[in-house]
Amino acid sequence: MVSTSLWMDMEILPEAAELNGDAHCDVAVVGSGIAGLSTAYELSKRGQSVIVIDRKGIAGGMTARTSAHLAPLCDDLMTEFKKLRGAEMAKLFYESQAAAVDRIERIQASEKIACDFRRLDGYLFQGHGMPAEIIDQELEAVKEAGAPVHRLVGVPLKGCESRHVLRYPRQATFHPLKYLAGVAAVCETNGVRFFANSPIEEVAERDGGVTLRTAQGQITAAHAVIATNASIADRFQLHTKVAPYRTYVVAFAIARGELPDALYWDTEEPYHYVRLHPGSVDHDFVLVGGEDHKSGEANDAEARFARLESWVRGLIPALGKVTHRWSGQVLDTIDYAGFIGREPGSERVYLAMGDSGQGLTHGVMGAMLNTALILGEESSWQPVYAPDRKPLAAARNFLRENLTILQNLAEYIAPGEIGSLEELAPGEGAVLRRGLEKIAAYKDKAGELHLHSASCSHIGCHLHWNSFESCWDCPCHGSIFAPNGQPINAPAVSALRPVQT
Repeated sequence: MVSTSLWMDMEILPEAAELNGDAHCDVAVVGSGIAGLSTAYELSKRGQSVIVIDRKGIAGGMTARTSAHLAPLCDDLMTEFKKLRGAEMAKLFYESQAAAVDRIERIQASEKIACDFRRLDGYLFQGHGMPAEIIDQELEAVKEAGAPVHRLVGVPLKGCESRHVLRYPRQATFHPLKYLAGVAAVCETNGVRFFANSPIEEVAERDGGVTLRTAQGQITAAHAVIATNASIADRFQLHTKVAPYRTYVVAFAIARGELPDALYWDTEEPYHYVRLHPGSVDHDFVLVGGEDHKSGEANDAEARFARLESWVRGLIPALGKVTHRWSGQVLDTIDYAGFIGREPGSERVYLAMGDSGQGLTHGVMGAMLNTALILGEESSWQPVYAPDRKPLAAARNFLRENLTILQNLAEYIAPGEIGSLEELAPGEGAVLRRGLEKIAAYKDKAGELHLHSASCSHIGCHLHWNSFESCWDCPCHGSIFAPNGQPINAPAVSALRPVQT
C-alpha cells in the first residue's frame, strides 16, 4: 500500500506558480504548512503584505501527514516538561498551546471553514504493565499547569477496563487540509501571494531587510519567517538541540458508533494513540499511530505497521479493513518546546522550528507569537520558545541526541550495504562503497540508476534509504532527499552531488 494519509485527497492552491523574477513584501514566509499559512493569515489580518513560498506544492509537507490531534498538553508528558523547565514555564506552555486550539476554533467559525472541527475528551491511559504512579504524577503536574483534568479508571478499549486514566476535557480535532484550504483562501482574499515549487537557496539580511534567493528570482522583505520546522536559516547551532523521529499511522474503517469519539493515548514508550475521524453515513475512520524511531535508524516500516495493527485490533475488535497507511517526521527538541521567535544573531529573521510531536498547535501558536514580535508587541510566551534559550536541565537529552551525529559519521568507514549495483532490484535503494566514497544508489522501476553522494548536503551526515517512503533520510537533523537527489525536507537546501557510473 502506497504511503498516503487520510487527508491527501486534497490539493491546496494548485494554481500557485513558481517564483520567476523579483518580488517585494513586508513579510516573506518560507514554508506553507500550518505554521506558514497561519503566519500569513495572522500578518495579513494585521495589514501586512505577505508572500508565502514553498519548495513543493502549497501545504504538501508534513502537515499533510499529521494524525490531527489538537492536544494542548506536552506530548512527552507535563511531568517531564516541568522537570526540565519548571512550573511557571510549564503553565505558560499549556496556556500557549491551549490558546492555539482556541484560535483554530475561532478561525474556522468566523471564516466559515468546514473542516470537521470538534471539541472532545482526551484520555491518557496506563500502558500495559506500567505502574499507576505515572498517572498520579502526571495528574499533579497537569493540575499545577492549570489544565482541567479528571482521574478515572477504565477506557472503552478491550482489556483496558481497569487501567488508570486521566481525562482531559476540551481537547479537539479536525481535518487539517480542509482547514488549511480555508485559511489559504482567506489569505488570498487578503492579498497574500503564493509561490510553489520554488526552493529557497539563500536567506540573507542586508540593507535593513531580508533577501531570499531562489534559482529563478528573489524576494526582498522587511522581515522573513522561516516556517519549515527544521530551519534553513540556521546552519548548525539550533539543529544540535533537535532530533528527527519517524512516526507511523494506520487508518481503519469502523462502523459508526462502535467507538466513542475521543482522543486516546497510552503511557508506553514510544506511546500509541487512537482517534476517530468522520467517514460516510455509516462508517468512520480510526487512526492509530506510534512505533516511532529516530529517522534513518530503521527501515522496517512493514513490521511497525504490523505491530500497530496487532496492538489496536486487540483493543478494538470491531475494526474493519485498513484504508490508509503513512509515515511522517517530527522534530523533537531537547526540552519539548519549539524554537519560535527571532533567530539568534538576526534582526529580521524569525523561526518556527521544532514541533516535538505537536506541530499543529505549535504552528498556530507560533504564528501568533511571531506576528506579535514582528509588529513590536510583547508576549508572555516569548521565553518559553525563545530560540536563544539555554535549557541546562536538558543537558542529558542534548548529549544523547547528539551522539547520533558521532555514530552516524563513523559509518563512513563501514562497508557498503551492497557490493555492486547489480544487487539492486528495481524500486530499491542502498548504499554502495566505491573506494573512499559512499554512494546513495537507487534503481527506478524502469531499471535506470540514480547515483549520488551518500553525504547529506546539510552538514555531511551519512544517509539511509527509506523503502516505504522511497527517499533518503538523514538521521542527524532530518533532511530528506528524493531518489533524484533533490531535497524535499529541510534543513538541506542543496541537492545531493551526482556520481558518475
